[in-house]
Amino acid sequence: MDTPLSTIAVVGLGTMGAGIADVLARSGREVIGIDISEAAATRAVAALEASTARAVARERITEEERQDVLARFRTFSDLQAAADADLVIEVVPESYEAKQEVFRALDAVVRPEAIIATGTNALSVTRLAADSAHPERVLGLHFFTPVQAMKLVEIVSSVLTAPQAVAAVTDLVHDLNKEPVAVGDRPGFVADGLLFGYLNQAAAMYEAKYASREDIDAAMQLGCGLPMGPLALLDLIGIDTARTVLEAMYSESRDRLHAPAPILKQLSEAGLTGRKSGRGFYSYDAPGSATVVRDALTPLESAGTVPGREVRSVGVAGSGTMASGIAEVFAKAGYDVVLAARSQEKADTAKARIAKSLTRSVDKGRMTAEAREETLARITPAGALDAFAEVDLALEAVAEDLDVKRQLFATLDKVCKPGAVLATTTSSLPVVAVARATSRPQDVIGMHFFNPAPAMKLVEIVRTVLTADDVHATVREVTGKIKKHPVDCGDRAGFIVNALLFPYLNNAIKMVQEHYATLDDIDAAMKLGGGYPMGPFELLDVVGLDVSLAIEQVLHREFRDPGLAPAPLLEHLVAAGCLGRKTGRGFREYARR
Repeated sequence: MDTPLSTIAVVGLGTMGAGIADVLARSGREVIGIDISEAAATRAVAALEASTARAVARERITEEERQDVLARFRTFSDLQAAADADLVIEVVPESYEAKQEVFRALDAVVRPEAIIATGTNALSVTRLAADSAHPERVLGLHFFTPVQAMKLVEIVSSVLTAPQAVAAVTDLVHDLNKEPVAVGDRPGFVADGLLFGYLNQAAAMYEAKYASREDIDAAMQLGCGLPMGPLALLDLIGIDTARTVLEAMYSESRDRLHAPAPILKQLSEAGLTGRKSGRGFYSYDAPGSATVVRDALTPLESAGTVPGREVRSVGVAGSGTMASGIAEVFAKAGYDVVLAARSQEKADTAKARIAKSLTRSVDKGRMTAEAREETLARITPAGALDAFAEVDLALEAVAEDLDVKRQLFATLDKVCKPGAVLATTTSSLPVVAVARATSRPQDVIGMHFFNPAPAMKLVEIVRTVLTADDVHATVREVTGKIKKHPVDCGDRAGFIVNALLFPYLNNAIKMVQEHYATLDDIDAAMKLGGGYPMGPFELLDVVGLDVSLAIEQVLHREFRDPGLAPAPLLEHLVAAGCLGRKTGRGFREYARR
């Protein structure tokens, strides 16, 4: 073929190298696979045979095309096989010594005009290039696993890289039907630079016994729509690999968020490196398997031995979107609901909002018209909290202001019957401070729903040091009955989701602030490389920059970590009134409705 970069060598045939070889061979390139391990080469060939057989079975390619693909992939054990390659991609283990050894050998083998790409996601491309005889032809080509499915490829230039080399590999990436993102040379680049800080914080949260591994993973999947929880993802990536990436990031940034959590070192040095070893944060039924099996840390089904209190009626205080959404959820589940606002008019308006939401569900075939009427009949709007006199569970969803919530809880303390559970939906304020506004702090707990409440499955259940065991049991039982997934966490800023999500968002803002990457490239990197449903800047504009800033400030005050200080760019946008979609302008501009 006279296609540019028509002959490509892949050095290192592990999971990543085999995946790259697969994609290249299917694109019509001649692929030279090189690995000193015959077993690795055999596995790579077998993987290509299996993936192309599946493609034939699904009628995506013919058997003849499959045979052509297999014929284009040849494996060798000697780097000399790369002599005629137009491009060499190395994906050997993440160590300067291993990669430099390959680069030095390649200098003596490949043609001067051939491009050499490193697949590193942690090491300096500039340092590797500087050791090469032709630094101008060296760049980074960072694919994401599984290579066949993931669309993102980060193209990393050093200050020495020739523009022609960047242009050639960019054309190749487009031809592979993937999305290239051009980035500068710093550890982690864009996607891993944001991802690994978040993963590290999740590992530290687990190590501190703040929440269980199952609850941390469920919280991020259900609360943020992520395809995989952070601890399961660390097991997939390899805990030793994650530690190497974080060490490289920390050596440059000196940001404590990148300093590897001690548990990563402990697991790595014990050989518990994740799926590939059969055990990491979770246990698997065999090395290389994705099937999680029970171990000593798996929660028992009968863990909740304390009986809860009976809940038949629920009071919801507030008239906004969250309050009406929560009232809808409880009414759908069969509970009698009192929806109390500051006036009867506001309460009636909130019930009307619920009626519209239920009508949409009927129109979409999700519920019957009869079920809609039954649900609405269970909701009683009220203009004062006195209506909560007989409820078994009183739950507030008012403004995120500690004074407002404390005043409301002092009122609930007077109004609600003895034994009623009092819950706050705060996302960032200390639950115990709200509880102390009452004479019965043992009855107070956090129930953090996510917006929109009818759609989002997660509820963070926040115990204070004063919360009674039966109150915790009650709320867990109720959460199950309203078909939500409860996760337990302690009473500290951000709980699980916001404590992990907002530092990640803040770090994305810092990347833009430092002119390392554009909004569009960062959003694309996280959606295409991480499988996130929204890029960080899309999400920030939806959440509201003022809300995001307030949460960042709470996290910074609580943990006193300089790395959690809100990015100045976020503060400036909020000061300018650019709050996101709700004002028509945030990180991006939006058409006015």
